[in-house]
Amino acid sequence: MRRSGGKPTDLLCVSGDLGGAYMGLQVLEREKQVFLADPEAQPELDNYEYVVQRQLRPEARLDVVHELREMGLTPTSMIDVSDGLASEVMHLCAASGTGARVFTDNIPVANPTLEAAAEFNLDPLTCALNGGEDYELLFTLPVTAYEKIKNHPEITIIGHLTDKDDAVNLVTKAGQAVPLQAQGWKAF
Repeated sequence: MRRSGGKPTDLLCVSGDLGGAYMGLQVLEREKQVFLADPEAQPELDNYEYVVQRQLRPEARLDVVHELREMGLTPTSMIDVSDGLASEVMHLCAASGTGARVFTDNIPVANPTLEAAAEFNLDPLTCALNGGEDYELLFTLPVTAYEKIKNHPEITIIGHLTDKDDAVNLVTKAGQAVPLQAQGWKAF
């Protein structure tokens, strides 16, 4: 699947949830600092299994690809979320020659990620948009696919593509559109 097939009005979808791998990295970095200060200390990871596993054992979402095929749906464009959602939305839009509207209320974040972000005093939305390494799938589908995927437990519609002139915007809870900025990793 190419990044370049998205069209204005296509649904912008993501598999799974986001930000967990980044929070897992934060937990592991904290435990590393504890170990460096006291090599006898044992890591305290019991309450962080979900986020640590998201960091240490990412899984390719081939299940979603197969389910889409079984539903008779072919994405118009697709990219994996390895550099953060914001970065990947920007890549997909650039390749497709479109803009996008991403709704903050629709970005899926799992409860263990929310809990870890609160403990670390981090904004979970920022973790989901810029954390990376989640290896979920970001893809577009024609708007006609809405009825087939609207209640799918592993797919969330986070927005839609627009004309390129509309730019790539994040739409807040209050309905304000602000330019989406990618703060994730950038290749050389």
